[in-house]
Amino acid sequence: MKKCLERLYNGLIKENPTFVLMLGMCPTLAVTTSAINGLGMGLSTMVVLALSNMIISALRKIIPDKVRIPAYIVIIATFVTIVELLMHAYVPGLYSALGIYISLIVVNCIILGRAESYASKNPVFPSLFDGIGMGLGFTMALTIIGLVREFLGAGTLFGFAASDVLGDKIGNIVLAAFERAVSPESTGFLKVIHDIFALEFSSFSPVGILVMAPGAFFVLATLTMIQNVIKDKGAKAGKDTSKIGSGCSSDCMNCSDMGCSRRLVDNKEKVNKETSAKEVKSENKDKAEAKDKTAAKEKADIKEDSAKEKTASSEEVKEEKAEDAKKEDKDER
Repeated sequence: MKKCLERLYNGLIKENPTFVLMLGMCPTLAVTTSAINGLGMGLSTMVVLALSNMIISALRKIIPDKVRIPAYIVIIATFVTIVELLMHAYVPGLYSALGIYISLIVVNCIILGRAESYASKNPVFPSLFDGIGMGLGFTMALTIIGLVREFLGAGTLFGFAASDVLGDKIGNIVLAAFERAVSPESTGFLKVIHDIFALEFSSFSPVGILVMAPGAFFVLATLTMIQNVIKDKGAKAGKDTSKIGSGCSSDCMNCSDMGCSRRLVDNKEKVNKETSAKEVKSENKDKAEAKDKTAAKEKADIKEDSAKEKTASSEEVKEEKAEDAKKEDKDER
């Protein structure tokens, strides 16, 4: 259970697919014109992600390695078709708003990435919760982006007028939030900034560009910047934010537990370790070869000395025999 809960936290915070891993940018930028669209797209993706992870994990020992990618896509496409038909039947308004992007869930890199990097290597329940965690993280990100774009771009929240929901005009709400950071009693440059904001937001009207295509980039960049600022503050406070669980690695097809923010460092360390290991292996090989050569040379020297001794001994024997033969001849005479 602890591992399953860790998977949920991992997908929501540590490896949020949108704000941390920067995956699934196509639906993120295209459908988040409103909070409802972002929520619907996120939940649809979560259902497909969780169910496909579960089935792929259950079949991980049966699916042949050479055809695993086509097999994953068939499984994912099956669940996408089911979700699409259910949405068409029960939420036709949301189905029409999301359009072709429902079908494109099949090729969403978050789903295929989790299937390849996690579900195909882990048991069923952790894989199911990994899919739910990643899906909830994706849903949260799309809903937040949709809220910001809808609130500032159209003046509504989940389709309701912001003034009806919050009880005040958008300009007054934004100005109140700004005054929490910059007090009206500030002096100097901050006072000038405050007065400019107060003048602009007193007659604030929705910024139409935020619900258009460029607005998605602006909002995503701003939210990512805020997240990085928070992360940097955590790092300065002593928190370990350098590595993020099991995100995207330099080898997307075979990634396991290497965090994206540490990819280059990890690869460098890996290369250094491999280089050191090769150097040690080469050095040991050279030493072994030198030792073998020395041993062979010593053996050859011993053989040569032995041969010389045998030769010397045989010559001495010959000389002795020659002397004996001479003595015998002398004695006969």
